[in-house]
Amino acid sequence: MRLHFLGTGTSTGIPVIGCQCRTCLSTDRRDDRLRTSALLEVNGYNILIDVGPDFRTQMIRAHINRVNAILVTHQHYDHVGGLDDVRGLNYSMGQSINVFAEPNVAAAFRHNLSYIFAENKYPGVPEIGLHEIDVNKPFEACPGIVVSPIRVMHGKIPIVGFRINNWAYITDASFISDESLSQLKGLDVLVLNALRFEEHMSHFSLSEALDVVAKVQPKRAYLTHIAHHMPPQAEVEPTLPENVFMAYDGLIVNE
Repeated sequence: MRLHFLGTGTSTGIPVIGCQCRTCLSTDRRDDRLRTSALLEVNGYNILIDVGPDFRTQMIRAHINRVNAILVTHQHYDHVGGLDDVRGLNYSMGQSINVFAEPNVAAAFRHNLSYIFAENKYPGVPEIGLHEIDVNKPFEACPGIVVSPIRVMHGKIPIVGFRINNWAYITDASFISDESLSQLKGLDVLVLNALRFEEHMSHFSLSEALDVVAKVQPKRAYLTHIAHHMPPQAEVEPTLPENVFMAYDGLIVNE
């Protein structure tokens, strides 16, 4: 398995438009963050997690020309705003792409991007197969690749993380129940959001994320969905436990 971090920033990205803070002005490329997304390569298939507004840039920058399935954590724009750009892959691959999401997220797609699902489609619209998932049931994203959804809370909003084999990806969480934590045992790699030092109503702070890591005890953990309120990476990463790392755009993690 191979995990490619395509974006590791929060909804504004870093640098934030008009901001003059230390992180936004950093010359360390690791502090230049597009909206959060990742690509997992497993058994020859490319599985994308979230398809935000930077999707097109991420695909071009990472030289990725094939996506076999898309897993969607929730319907906020910074995680779904690039779905229209999937059509570029439709053209190059010559096929539709399967998208897996909870029913409320699928309903939002049908409402907000109704032209994709129209009976008489405009030529050139994205071609996707939209599949509704049950958070309590594993599903097959690609042949032989079973994904286990994991319920987490984003403030008051229930959203979903995903586990494939001994790797798990969770973003935008602010609370994980004991039942869901039990689904995260025995991990080789855990990806988890850590917005900033200060507490936030709908995202884990750094200390809260580290508390989850301590409970789950993965072999390695990578922090994502990072805001410009977090100091530059070069200052933060040396303070982390030895098995915890700040992810950055372009980072590739191999099994």
